[in-house]
Amino acid sequence: MRQSLRQKIIEVCDKKVAAKGDNVGLSFYAFFANKNDDPELLMEAAKWWILEHRLDHFEKAVKIRGMVISMP
Repeated sequence: MRQSLRQKIIEVCDKKVAAKGDNVGLSFYAFFANKNDDPELLMEAAKWWILEHRLDHFEKAVKIRGMVISMP
């Protein structure tokens, strides 16, 4: 996963947790605007979320943040 996407995921997770607490959930769509302006990046996130990790549609933001931080 490219570094810019990793950083975006961490930032979004941090903001969601700060606003709503450790129990807040999100989907990979949370990292994108409501328009398809970068389909390759969207597919990269979807592949990581769905194909590589078999995550549910909604997951806890703290879980996703931890997974991204622990990536090599």
